[in-house]
This record gives sequence, C-alpha cells and structure tokens, in this order.
Amino acid sequence: MKLTPVMQKYVLHWGEMGTRWGVNRTVAQIHALLYLSPQALHAEAIAHTLGVARSNVSTSLKELQSWRLVKVVHVMGDRRDHFESLRDPWDMFLVIVEGRKQREIDPTLTMLRACVLESEGDTETPPEIKQRISDVLEFLETLTGWYEQMRDIPKPGMIKLMKMGARVTKIINLKPARRQ
Repeated sequence: MKLTPVMQKYVLHWGEMGTRWGVNRTVAQIHALLYLSPQALHAEAIAHTLGVARSNVSTSLKELQSWRLVKVVHVMGDRRDHFESLRDPWDMFLVIVEGRKQREIDPTLTMLRACVLESEGDTETPPEIKQRISDVLEFLETLTGWYEQMRDIPKPGMIKLMKMGARVTKIINLKPARRQ
C-alpha cells in the first residue's frame, strides 16, 4: 500500500498518541493503517508498508483483535488472512471505552469494594482515609452506572446529546459549573 504524505502523517501521529494512551506505537500505527486502507491488508503488506518486522505485525494484530478493533477477513484466491479495522469512529470509541472499562475500571471497583468491606472492621485506618476510599468507590460506581446507561442510547441520540454540550444544563435547570 502506498501512503501519501497526509496518510504517513496520520499513521505516525496515531502511533505517537498510542504511546501516550499506553498502547504500543506499532499497534497504534497498524490500527491507523488499517483504518485508512480502502481494502483489507495481509500481514506482509502491513510489515512492508510500515517498515516493521513481520513478527511485530503478528503480535500487534493479535492485540488489536483482542480489543475487537480489527478482524480477520478472507479474500477470494488468497489463502492468507487479511485484516480490516472498524470504520466508524463512534464504534471504535465505544469498543475502546468498553475494553478499558473491563481491563481497568472493573478490577479497580472490585478492589475498592474489598477495601471498603475490609475497612469496616479495621481500627488502624483513620476514618477520613476510609471515607476517601469510599468516595472513590462511589465516584467510580456513579461513573460506570452513567456509562452503562449511555452506551445503550442509539448512536444518533448519543451524537445529539454530545452536541448539546453544556446546553443540557438548561433542560435540567442547572447552572454550568465554572472550573478554576
């Protein structure tokens, strides 16, 4: 696949952002390449286009598949696996958020719940520390409860809601908070 300068810029930047999001640079670059590609690509084409080792491509594709951002497709007359990315940015966003929730938030909730239960009989931990842990648990439970309601809103409704921004505060009679 031939990358134009604009495509190269996109792929390189996506790789850089991936490192900031805690994702391997090559994984993010492969995702960007597959997102931009008009057709599914096989691993050798990906390795050649990005100038990375074939083994690195295989490992990266497995990670992208585990995130459900990339899937295997078959091309008539070619026995190799080809790969394509989700095309809709909203779908990608929702898949990533759900994956991060499962990998990061859910285990944290489990740990916080255990800490709160354990702290009930704990006389060593000061009450204000117990309260701080409980506050974080309440915050994350509220956040995940909101997320679970929002993810069920059809995409057109979600887009409309997001575009409303702070105007939604008028509907529920709140004044927007001013950040310091």
